Amino acid sequence: MVERHRAFHLCCYAILVLGVLFALGPLYVAFCSASVPNQQLLDNGVALLPGAHLLDNIREVARRVNIGRMLFNSLVVSSVVVVGKLTLSSVTAYAVVYFRSPLRHLIFWSVFITLLLPLEVRIVPTYAVASDLYEPLKAVLRTTGLDTLIASLAGIRIMPSLNLLDTYAGLSLPLVASATGTFLFRQFYQTVPAELSEAARIDGAGPMRFFIDILLPLSKTNLAALGTIAFITTWKEYMWPLVVTNQGSMRTIAVGVASFFPTEASQLPEWNLVMAAALVALVPPVLVIALLQRWFVKGVIGAGK
Repeated sequence: MVERHRAFHLCCYAILVLGVLFALGPLYVAFCSASVPNQQLLDNGVALLPGAHLLDNIREVARRVNIGRMLFNSLVVSSVVVVGKLTLSSVTAYAVVYFRSPLRHLIFWSVFITLLLPLEVRIVPTYAVASDLYEPLKAVLRTTGLDTLIASLAGIRIMPSLNLLDTYAGLSLPLVASATGTFLFRQFYQTVPAELSEAARIDGAGPMRFFIDILLPLSKTNLAALGTIAFITTWKEYMWPLVVTNQGSMRTIAVGVASFFPTEASQLPEWNLVMAAALVALVPPVLVIALLQRWFVKGVIGAGK
């Protein structure tokens, strides 16, 4: 058999070793570069051997930026996005699969196709809404003339405003909607035997009871996999936090790492500080993956029970 062929085994191990090198090699280079003086990197390029300046470089990073606050902001935003994404995706998929509406497939594919657009494509309208949450409503009132009618009847012009810039809500809410999460939950719910929902209905379980007590426990590996992916994706998000925050106290860790790159041609890059900040930023995602690795793998390969 091919599986027992020695050459096949050697080829598999060689591919595995190459994969490990490609995955861990950049981390090793980043660690080495974060532990040496910047002048050494400017003179000799990336470091391949560890140095003795790692703690000094991390202390210099902490002195220049409030890295503790940035880590806290990223943790809050990532946690809110994970909870919101899992809740919204699971409930939306449940409604699409189990609610017998003739328009459910049309609604699903309309939402799915819309959410497939990345945030960078819809960043301008998203920023406009975040800067004033009531702007879409006010636009409708202005277009239809209802604002003038309301003002003439009430005697005052009511134009409420709600600014989400430099807030956790503004950082989190645009990242909550997930076409991928909704699709994954929908595919899983479609594999659940119909007899299970029929038995729950016979036993007197309502729609929410069936969802909470039966579907969610069956979906625990999907929840872990999607939650891990959502946490890491949000943690490394750079464009949206850069656009929606003006105060340094609301910056996330990805923006903090990027702040060490030179902004002018005359500035020398401080690669040792960039690598040190990147190593600090890596710690929470690595811990999340280490804690949820078992469930994440089961959720990805669909082998969870």
